[in-house]
Amino acid sequence: MINGISLILLSIIAVPSLVLSRKPNAKELLEKIEPYQGWIGLVFCVMGVWGIITSILNLGWLTTAPIWWVTLAAGSLVQATLGFMLGSGLMNKLFMGKNPEAQAKAAELRSKIAPKQGKLGILGIIVGTWMIIASLMYTVS
Repeated sequence: MINGISLILLSIIAVPSLVLSRKPNAKELLEKIEPYQGWIGLVFCVMGVWGIITSILNLGWLTTAPIWWVTLAAGSLVQATLGFMLGSGLMNKLFMGKNPEAQAKAAELRSKIAPKQGKLGILGIIVGTWMIIASLMYTVS
């Protein structure tokens, strides 16, 4: 359930235009979060990569809980991608500061993904909501 909630929050940060169209006074809150956006992205990217690794290590769930496995894998993939998009500037500074080739490759990857940020944010909200519902169904049954 925590993964779903965090994915929804990350998606809201990634798609501020969606939030602002629904609630105009949210601009102040988004402006307060903006200086920390790189760190938020980095943390969520690491969490997403960890979720992908977890889903790969638990391929056995496909036989016992296939819906939960697919939900975890999809949510983790969206989380890692959105986290990379939000934290790419900070990641370049921290990890690739002295390697111009690596910075160029990261910038190229970011430019390929950037036009899809809005769609990924909406997908993140949908998958995050499903993760919450699936975790409730899985724990109840």
